[in-house]
Amino acid sequence: MDIPSKETIGIEFKSDKNGIADEVILGSVVALANTDGGHLYLGVEDDGTPTGVCEKHRDTTRLAAFISNSTVPPLPVRVSVMAGERGLMVIDIEVPRSSSVVATSSGRITRRRMKADGTPESVPMYPHEIATRLSSLDKLDYSALPATGTTMADIDPNELSRLRGIVARSRNADRALLELDDEELLRALRLVSKSDGETVPNVAGMLLLGRCDALDAVLPTHSAAFQVLEGTDVRVNQEFGQPLLYVVEQMDLMLEAWNPEREYVQGLFRSSVPEFDRRAFREAVVNAFGHRDYSRLGRVLVQLTDEGMTISNPGGFIEGVTIENLLTVEPHGRNPRLMDALKRIGLAESTGRGVDRIYEGSLSYGRPLPDWSESNSAGVRLFIPRSAPDESFMELLEEERQRNGSPLSLRSMMVLDVLKQQRRASVHELADALHMSDSVVRATVESLVEAGIVEAVGNGRGRTYILGARVYARKGDAKAHALQSDIDAIRHAELVIKLAREQGSVANRDVVELLHVNGKQAYSLLRSLAEEGRLKLRGHGAGARYYPCD
Repeated sequence: MDIPSKETIGIEFKSDKNGIADEVILGSVVALANTDGGHLYLGVEDDGTPTGVCEKHRDTTRLAAFISNSTVPPLPVRVSVMAGERGLMVIDIEVPRSSSVVATSSGRITRRRMKADGTPESVPMYPHEIATRLSSLDKLDYSALPATGTTMADIDPNELSRLRGIVARSRNADRALLELDDEELLRALRLVSKSDGETVPNVAGMLLLGRCDALDAVLPTHSAAFQVLEGTDVRVNQEFGQPLLYVVEQMDLMLEAWNPEREYVQGLFRSSVPEFDRRAFREAVVNAFGHRDYSRLGRVLVQLTDEGMTISNPGGFIEGVTIENLLTVEPHGRNPRLMDALKRIGLAESTGRGVDRIYEGSLSYGRPLPDWSESNSAGVRLFIPRSAPDESFMELLEEERQRNGSPLSLRSMMVLDVLKQQRRASVHELADALHMSDSVVRATVESLVEAGIVEAVGNGRGRTYILGARVYARKGDAKAHALQSDIDAIRHAELVIKLAREQGSVANRDVVELLHVNGKQAYSLLRSLAEEGRLKLRGHGAGARYYPCD
């Protein structure tokens, strides 16, 4: 492995010409571990020039043991020797990303960051950043901490009434909560904690029910905004500093004014299709508040533009959650206490699979999928594009719902969406596109084949899938289905002729092996090519072979 040409967040160079201090090495290693892991190269100047290490640091076993014994918790690193220019020895210390906050044995805690000029540096990690790091690693529930400096008088009785109203209206809420008095309700939702022997609101309690002045004093990071932009004109810019329940309700109301509907006719029935699915919007907003990092400055922002809707919040995905596994990872969040309360009162999806609902909000109307691709370690950013509904796709989904008595599963709708975009795909290609396992995708797509919505083409490893004839017919595009179905016949014929030219001839068993079809299908294809004059038959029975005509 070559020495990198420059430093990055995960790569740091340290000169050892004059004997670098042990504490400097430890600080750099800890900084890498507390960020994303990486490599520390000893014996390399800041500009990437190798100058070699001193004698003290040439013993890789001793150096690895020293780092492990001088970090808390002990940090296992891999130390190896690299040859630099002119035979100079360079030491590569490979540092893993830590699953907790790591410090040197002297108590120093550092992290990596990018400076304004785009170059990296190691800096101290401050107490509020430690909380952020621990919550990102799912090691700390910030929302369960007592809200320092508050008393029970800081709970707003109007917000308690709002909470009860939400429970009463929601079909998914725990109705038993309505039978409790205020004190019992707060305890049941775990919105209070003990601090110095006194019962006080915790962070979750203040976020949901706190008086505005007290909330501003103890949690200045709780703010939110709703914006509407038309081109470069700002039509709405509403700032919020109230408790979370109030803000979610107000954002729902504000969306209605900027969420036009299209009339959709199916047979004798008429219905309205909104630009943005309301349930998906509510779930996305609640997720933004429920999973944001309240130890980090910033705000939850809902922004409507000509292109679509963006919902963003401070704090990236927590450890183990990525854009690729959003639909499959075990549900867990940054603020479990807060999310548990939101689920029990009916504001959040009780199963923790709110992301499913956000996807369904697009797929149910045949629209483009929600997009989290602009999310990073600093924040989560969801984009839902504006798009006209696909009425034929909606009709198909409704037809299946009526036929089976239940709607198609989210996985089935996602498979159909990929086939709609790509026209044709194998199980492996579908699995890659959906970030799911081959076995799950295979079971899903085969159930769609049985339902007549999808058609399978070919056998074995060469088996691919296309949307069924009735899907294309519904779209008024039967020609596209016919063309798609004919692609296999053309492709298979060309492959067989190519093999005949390469080998000099082909037999039935060669076609079976090449195309992963059965013997009858192979014979039918070879006979057709012979009748068309593209192959020449010699022999008969088991000894029959087909030769190229040119």
